[in-house]
Amino acid sequence: MRLTYLAAYDRELRTDAEVTHALSVAMHGPLRLAVFPGGRGFVSYSDLDGHDSGGIEELIDVALAHFTTLSGIDSIEWKTRGHDRAPGLGRALESRGFVPEDEESVMIGEAAALAQPVDLPSEVELRRARTEAEVFAMEEMQGRVFGDPQWRVRVETTLQRIREDDTVELWTAVADGAVISAGRLEPVAGTRFAGLWGGATLPEWRGRGIYRALTAERARSALALGKRYLQSDCTEFSRPILERAGLVKVSTTTPYVWTRPAD
Repeated sequence: MRLTYLAAYDRELRTDAEVTHALSVAMHGPLRLAVFPGGRGFVSYSDLDGHDSGGIEELIDVALAHFTTLSGIDSIEWKTRGHDRAPGLGRALESRGFVPEDEESVMIGEAAALAQPVDLPSEVELRRARTEAEVFAMEEMQGRVFGDPQWRVRVETTLQRIREDDTVELWTAVADGAVISAGRLEPVAGTRFAGLWGGATLPEWRGRGIYRALTAERARSALALGKRYLQSDCTEFSRPILERAGLVKVSTTTPYVWTRPAD
């Protein structure tokens, strides 16, 4: 099962699907060099097979040269995967100023298996967030959970995203009028996948099945959209929750981030 999921992940998601919402994409060999809103460069590829350590260093140099000549690019993320054959990649990235962030687990599961009833506390209701006020409340809660003081910046970005792409769904759990848990569902066009992203629950509400219920609700929605698989990159904290919901760890991913030096 794990290998089946991993093969589908490599074949369907590590393609143009990964940069669908980019402002621009340039190709260099196997690399997709994408520019996203907020001055973010992003490097993706299906694999680096056939490149030795020297060839990989050349690819990194090309990516750096490409992005650093573009005005407005403040950071570059190179997304690595633990199952890739990429000799010396991490070392070469670090030697060029990229800093590794926390490793995350790549999780995949069958939507049908996740779309199971989950008992909720009686005072909790699951809702789609659609209005500006609902998105604001969702982002504020996630900002508190993740300790992100810049959460307000994401409100307009998220609103713009759902205006432009009506397939993106924002799901929240609400108690006494306040958002206590939230997560997104992002169907990936042209694939059998939908992504589970942005999961967060207030500490005082954890351990009561709320995030599992949000996952099940998103799974039902994914099935209605004709998707078979759900995929998420998650922290070690979230991994056991997703495993209990029915997702399987198929690999790891570590973002390496380069930040433009201050003038």
